[in-house]
Formats: sequence, structure tokens, C-alpha cells
Amino acid sequence: MENISEKHVKKILIALALYLTSLLAANTLGLKMMPFFFNSHLSVAVFSFPIVFLITDVIGEVYGRKIAKLFVLAGFISTALFIAYSFLSLALPWSPDGNWLKAGYGQVFGTSIRLAIASLAAFLIAEYQDVLSFFFFKEKMGIKVFWLRSLLSNLWSQFFDSAVFMVIAFAGIYSFKTMMSIIISWWLFKVIMGALYTPLSYIGIYLLKGKQVK
Repeated sequence: MENISEKHVKKILIALALYLTSLLAANTLGLKMMPFFFNSHLSVAVFSFPIVFLITDVIGEVYGRKIAKLFVLAGFISTALFIAYSFLSLALPWSPDGNWLKAGYGQVFGTSIRLAIASLAAFLIAEYQDVLSFFFFKEKMGIKVFWLRSLLSNLWSQFFDSAVFMVIAFAGIYSFKTMMSIIISWWLFKVIMGALYTPLSYIGIYLLKGKQVK
């Protein structure tokens, strides 16, 4: 970031803080499920996780592909480190005074190795796919309108995120029909939430760039 002014470095760091907070919120608070249509269920992460992809698009729009990829790398490292800390914390012995919290602590942070791998793989594949798609639609397809590029790239990336996570985490546990039902419902709802958050993207671009964007 040697060619970026100090003012923009501060803006990038604030955007990175929002990005990582939204990502970690999705990975921890997302354990809670809420009822949805037709007796289905959705993770509350559908409210925070689309923000992650939108911030990637906003950063890519303002500062380019390289900075967007750095955000993805930062997200991957922070998620992997959080999982490592969680496993270390679970492995350490409990003080007798803290045993009242032991069961709940284990349920919240006792993510299995398989789920951890699924989460990391889904994030990395989906986020890099989002960056590649966003710039493909801009540079190869000639789509100049930001909201359309963001929506199209999110269609693919959110599907990859849902599909990769479910296949790695639950293949052999859930039937193919059940997995497809969950993948499609989660994917569609995250895309819808991402579309509803689009005005926030334009606010973000304006704050970072200082001018209106189509």
C-alpha cells in the first residue's frame, strides 16, 4: 500500500475491521438457527455474512483487486487462528470454579475438525471466486454498473460458500436431498440479504472514494 495516502490507509483499516468483525460474527453467532418458511431453518449468519462479500466488492471497486485479495487473506488467517485458539482453549484443563460453564462453552466453541475445515474451505473458495467474478464482469464483460457486478458475483460466490460448506461438513450425514434443500435455501436468502444491503455498498464507496458511483 505504498502508493496509498495515509487518509486512505486509515479508511482501509476501518473497512478491514468491519470485514473481520462481520466474518467472526457469522462464524460464532451463526450457530443459532431460526425458523424459516415451509418448516425450514436458517442460520442467523445470513445477516452478517453477506456484509463480508459486499465489503470485498466495495474494496475491490475503490482500491483494486490486490487489496481485495488481501482482505480475503486476512479473513482466512483470522478464521484459522480463531479456530486454533478455540481448540487450544478446549484442550486446556478446567478450574473447578469454572465447571458450571464447561458444558455450554464446549457446545459453543467445540467445533469439530470437519466443520472447521468446511468453514475455512468454503470461505476461501467463495471469497476468491467473488473477487474473480467481480473483476471478470467489469473487465471482460464490460459491465460498468457496480450494483449489477456485485449482485452477479455474489450469486456465484454465495452458492459456492453454501455448497462447499455443506458438502464437506455433512456429506454422508445428511441425504443428498436434504443437503440440496439447505444449500438452496441458504444461498437464496444470503443473495437476497446481499441485494438488500446494496445501498450500504454505495455509502461505503462514497465514504472511501468521496464521490458517487453508478
